[in-house]
Amino acid sequence: MAKQTVRRRKDVAAPSPFDQARDEMFQHIMQCGVIGADPEHKAEWFTQTVDYLADRYHELSASELRDLRTLGERFSQPPSRAAQQSEVAETPSADADGLDNVVADQASAA
Repeated sequence: MAKQTVRRRKDVAAPSPFDQARDEMFQHIMQCGVIGADPEHKAEWFTQTVDYLADRYHELSASELRDLRTLGERFSQPPSRAAQQSEVAETPSADADGLDNVVADQASAA
């Protein structure tokens, strides 16, 4: 009779309050349309949101709240032109020969 291997479940660590607050803030940023907002509206929104998160996650220190705001402000910035241009340069274009090769490969596999 073969010996069975015993697999133990790995315990998953609970996220820290900072991680929870960060994830919640990122969700709010995506849902509230902060990315396309004017800078003065963003500043007001972040002040209110960080105050809300400070009340919700009372374990966070003042430096962690500043870090949250910094992360949120960076997250809410639109992508830079250099990043957009590099993404376009890395995206392969579909030419007729490449498409014909894919179609031929699929036909031979079938």
